[in-house]
Amino acid sequence: MPYLAAAPLMLTKPEARRIWLRAQRLDGPAPFGDGSEAVAKAVDHLGYVQIDTINVIERCHHHILWTRIPAYRRQHLHQALSVDKTIFEYWTHALSYVPAKDIRFFLPAMKRHRQSPKTQFAAVSQDDLRRVLTLIRNDGALSIRDIDDEVLVEKDHAWASRKPSKRALQRAFYSGALTISARSGMVKTYELMDRHFGWNRRPDAASERQVLVYVLDRALRSQGVVSLDSICHLDAPRKAEIRRLIDARVRRKELLPVAIEGAGKLEHWVQPEMLDTPPPSGPDRVHLLSPFDPLIIQRKRLQFFFDYGHRFEAYVPKEKRLLGYFALPVLDGDEIIAAIDLKADREKQKLLVQQWTWVGRGSVRSHKARVEAELHRFADFQFDRQR
Repeated sequence: MPYLAAAPLMLTKPEARRIWLRAQRLDGPAPFGDGSEAVAKAVDHLGYVQIDTINVIERCHHHILWTRIPAYRRQHLHQALSVDKTIFEYWTHALSYVPAKDIRFFLPAMKRHRQSPKTQFAAVSQDDLRRVLTLIRNDGALSIRDIDDEVLVEKDHAWASRKPSKRALQRAFYSGALTISARSGMVKTYELMDRHFGWNRRPDAASERQVLVYVLDRALRSQGVVSLDSICHLDAPRKAEIRRLIDARVRRKELLPVAIEGAGKLEHWVQPEMLDTPPPSGPDRVHLLSPFDPLIIQRKRLQFFFDYGHRFEAYVPKEKRLLGYFALPVLDGDEIIAAIDLKADREKQKLLVQQWTWVGRGSVRSHKARVEAELHRFADFQFDRQR
């Protein structure tokens, strides 16, 4: 007999939000513990933590970790990356920290970059590539600042470097010859990948099917309720194969189709055990979220689940901004209630509120004290004031 798909289970938006917030570990205190071990656990559970260069307030990778690790300090990330080597940097939908134990799922992408370099690196000469690899092989890990004896070239776009070695380092990074062994701000130190991890033999690269299973499992773990769009964020070519994996799991009753109120034809799925997600205990928690937080970065999903459309306006002309240059969504319980545009005055050790945009239901007064307490906690973290 042909397989008859089960009718989707109905979920209200609050029920779907609760599952997603639990999956994101935003509904309880210190879900990962503390220290560098907590960083490794958080990156492993979330699947990735995005890296970004904007430094108006704390950079987003530190911010995302602090949101889920209340006792987080920047040195914990350094320890995990450079000493414990439990995480490494590579490309997901953006440059991110990812679990080192998952490196085999990224080796196929590295091979593709070796065979067909990104357009901006295709012009890197073999001489420049050999030069930087020989320098690192002979003299140890280095950053671009350690190379000061080359002839500079003209930039071909605003973010390019005039040092040919920088593109050579980047090409070697994407192809897997090098890894980033340390960071100081945005200055990266490059090391031979095999030497950094102490490999005598590289792990076996995952097959394409294993990568697809990994991508699906990562989304289920960190999103709770998934759609094809949320699983394949900025990776549309994989949708057809991911759908086949989903259908197979539905047949085995490992996944359940769900219909969320207001979703129309957009299909969602959930693991049966996630339907037992209990409501959070204790008072609602307030989080100042980075605009690059995994809860925020998929804008259409955010809009649907929370009825809130976030705008990242750092590159929007000032006169056209609605929320501000670097607005942070404010999550109170399971509702996004405001967007606060912040700026750090590092000289005076003050956190400046540039703009406060109320987007929630009910009165501002009912949320204000909790939000202000979280702003003070964020300022203590921002300026490294230990409590």
